Amino acid sequence: MFVLSQQFHFDAAHTLRRETDATGSRRVHGHTYQCEVSFAGEVNPKTGMVMDLGVLRQAIVGVRDTLDHHFLDEVPGVGIPTLENLCAYVFVQISPHVPGITGVRIWRDSVGDSCTFSVAVPTKK
Repeated sequence: MFVLSQQFHFDAAHTLRRETDATGSRRVHGHTYQCEVSFAGEVNPKTGMVMDLGVLRQAIVGVRDTLDHHFLDEVPGVGIPTLENLCAYVFVQISPHVPGITGVRIWRDSVGDSCTFSVAVPTKK
């Protein structure tokens, strides 16, 4: 079993209603988000690949376009724009196009935050 991944980034603004650090979070503010999508599978002996990474890149372009330079509070399907919901959103948007997704990780280097959504990797019996 091999696990492959592709990274991308997007810049977006949002607000959050929370109790801690509430003042800055409630105002519109933005971040540069990094995202990594991983998938697993066996190598196809005819191609030497688990899957052509171009397929994943095409799916990423679609989801990136819905997030990059957008106000995340208004992106349909994101919900409250937390790291957790962003991971779930990316997973839901990409998984129909890319079989075997094992995880989505989103992080913000500027503040050191990170979240990973993981799916159990099927084992061969």
